[in-house]
Amino acid sequence: MAASTLTQYLHLESRPGSNYRQLFLKDRRIRAAVVYEAVHGPDAFTPEEFADDYGVPLEAVREALDFVANNLALIEAEREREAADVRARGLDRPKQP
Repeated sequence: MAASTLTQYLHLESRPGSNYRQLFLKDRRIRAAVVYEAVHGPDAFTPEEFADDYGVPLEAVREALDFVANNLALIEAEREREAADVRARGLDRPKQP
């Protein structure tokens, strides 16, 4: 088991029944990977901007970034599983006229 699974996060929680094993911001439907992508993506937010725009504590944003940084294999596996599902359902192809 990874050391990060032993970390106690105050602002992150698992979601029983979710298809995702990664953690979510507490009381929100925002996965840790979504926070990470918003902060490190092409139109990047600063952690402070994300916290302000989404009305979450800055510490929650920092915890999400830490969780993803320490669980990249899990995040990548979940991302690949999503992509495979999209391909399998044909959602990656344009609709036929």
